[in-house]
Formats: sequence, C-alpha cells, structure tokens
Amino acid sequence: MHFFATCAKGTEGALRRELAALRLRGVRGDRGGVWFEGNLEAGMRACLHTRVAMRVVLRLASFAASDATSLYDGVRTVDWNEWLTARTTLAVESTVRDSALTHSGYVSLKVKDAVVDALRDRLGARPDVDPKDPDVRIVLHLAQDRADLALDLAGEPLHRRGYRGVATAAPIKETLAAAVLSLGHVDPLRPFVDPMCGSGTLAIEHALAARRTAPGLGRSFGFQRWPTYRGRLQSAWDRMKEEARRAMLPAVPAPIVARDLFVKALDVARRNAAAAGVAGDIRFEAGDVRALAPDPGLPAGTICTNPPYGERLMGRGEERARNGERPRRAGSKGERAGSGDDRVARLKLQGLYRGMAEALSAFHGWTAVLLSGSPLLEQEMRSRPEVSHRLWNGPLEVKLLRYRIR
Repeated sequence: MHFFATCAKGTEGALRRELAALRLRGVRGDRGGVWFEGNLEAGMRACLHTRVAMRVVLRLASFAASDATSLYDGVRTVDWNEWLTARTTLAVESTVRDSALTHSGYVSLKVKDAVVDALRDRLGARPDVDPKDPDVRIVLHLAQDRADLALDLAGEPLHRRGYRGVATAAPIKETLAAAVLSLGHVDPLRPFVDPMCGSGTLAIEHALAARRTAPGLGRSFGFQRWPTYRGRLQSAWDRMKEEARRAMLPAVPAPIVARDLFVKALDVARRNAAAAGVAGDIRFEAGDVRALAPDPGLPAGTICTNPPYGERLMGRGEERARNGERPRRAGSKGERAGSGDDRVARLKLQGLYRGMAEALSAFHGWTAVLLSGSPLLEQEMRSRPEVSHRLWNGPLEVKLLRYRIR
C-alpha cells in the first residue's frame, strides 16, 4: 500500500526524517508531504508517532478525470466493499487545481455518487453521508485532470492532539511547533526556555518529545471505525500503543520554562499542559521577554519562541489568503507603506524585537530558535543566523531562524 503524509509547506524535510526514523519503507519527500509504503499497520504506526504530519492518507487509485463521466467511472473501479458497508457513514473532501472540473463541491458529489452506487449494486443498500463525523473520510485531489483518490486514516487532522482545549490569539499549530523543534535541532537533553509562550504549544510539544510520548496516544483515529479494523488490526493497534507507553520517560531529562508577559496566557498554557500530562515538567513564569536573564543554575540550552508578527500585518495576510492571493511575509516591503497606525505598530514591533535581542545577547553558549514573521526581527538580531528556513504558518510565509549566541 502507498501512503502520503501531508504537512505544512516547508516542513517536508522534518517529516521525511521522522518517518524514516520509524523505519517505514519507501520514504520519499514530495511537495506538501512525504510518501511511504507498507501494510495498513505502517499507516497506523505513522498516525501514532508522527509529530509533524497533518494527515496520513492511503492511496486507493490514480486515474485521468477530464470530465464528470471519467471521474465517476474511475471512482467505481475501486473495490469499496473492502472499506465500507451499508451501515458505514462517509464523507468526501475534494481539492481541485488546474483542471476542466473546477468546482470542488461538484467533484465531491460525483465521487460520493460513484461510491454509493457501487455499493448499492453489490450490497443492495447504500451507506449514508455524514459530513461532520463520518466513519470513513474519502479524499480526492484533482490536478491537471488527474485524480488521486485516497482514504484519510486519521479522521480529524493530526495537529489535534487533544490537549489544547483553549488557545490564545494567533496560536501556532501543534504540528508546526513540532516541526520548528525538529528543524531547529532543539536538544531534548538541554534546558529549554520559551519567553513568549502564549498557549504553551512549543513548550508542551518539546516536553512530549523529550519524554518520548507518542503524540497519538491520547486520541482516536478514523481507521478505528473502518469495517476492516476489528480483529487483526485492532490487536496490532493495541500492541503499538502498549509499546509506545513502555517507551515513555517518567519525566523530562532537562528543565523547561514557559514564560509570558500576560497572566491569562499563562493560565491557558498551564491548562493545556495539564491536559497533555506534562504540567509537572514545565515551570511557568510571568515576565517580559525584554527582562529575560540567564538562570545561573541552568547550563546552556535553547531559547525557542514564536514572537508576535504584528496583528494588523497578520490580518492582511489572512485576508489575502481568503481572496486566493499568494501569501506574503508579514511586514514585507509591500506592507510597510500603510497607514500611520501601521507605522506605529511597526515601531512598537521593532522595539520589542530590539529588547528581545538585547536580552538574548546575555545567554552566552545558548542557541536561539525563532519563528520570524517579520524581517524586522533579523535586522534587530544584528547577526547572521546559522539556519534560515522558509515555512508557512497558515497563510503567512515565515522564517525559522537559528542563532548561536556567543
């Protein structure tokens, strides 16, 4: 079987290394994700252990689909008896690009028609559609009149670990946070400080990784509702989870500090950490990043944070994405010619970055890993990063910057 694990643009390398470390076969990077091969257990293992992937899908078929008839006929060639029964609910999710068929809703409808018609012919009954909570989620990607048909193993997106009940403004997704830690080469054996932690996602993901906690242990998956799951696959899944539990460490090997200026954000972070089972592994502190100072009791480690990009600038990026325009970096040249309010916001952001850079300069021997949404941050750091990697945080192009503080 052929699987494709999707991920945020720019995180493909981190995901490829992660899946290779799981000893999955045929691991191969591609735009927007990573391919791998194996039996269904391989896909289940990826769902349990991947920190970076957003979805894991099982490819069922690939065929030419230049019109509605060829799309319908291609979907009907799949043996749907293996994946659905008359009592199984389903939903279809489609994306369409550069094809004769241009409406994703119409494409999803034709796929649904082909599936239920095939099952009605063979079983004498058809399954129901449940767009909100289906047993089986079918995914179709149509690009340049070529259809790729797949099943979503996860059901809910993989960034929904189950611990983030509440979030602060502009939170970073769990999967992107894990990618930042991986691409920034954050050492789980060294101290970790997030001086602007927000809802605590970076610190929590670091704690889970440091304790070797499989991110899928605390949630259910779509494949558990498939007709094929009962029996052998369920036994295999139970064994995988038991192996993952035995591999966990009782505590993190090095201190983790989550700090924020706003008390409400710290309250949210504490609740999220408790839900993730790592509240005892993280020390929460209130304080301004500009007042951050080295703790003489801690050896050198990593300062890792996702500082503000500027709310007004971020809002425009989101608006462009909704209008189908190409994402831009927040604070890019095209944004700076805005209103007086924008100029004031830019000066405030610049002052924040300058104060943060001055505070970080005292952390000799430490490493700083920063997710930058504005070129102003690099300007204020006043040194060349040893790593500069382009990523996308939702609709915004951002940079992962890694500095060695000397």
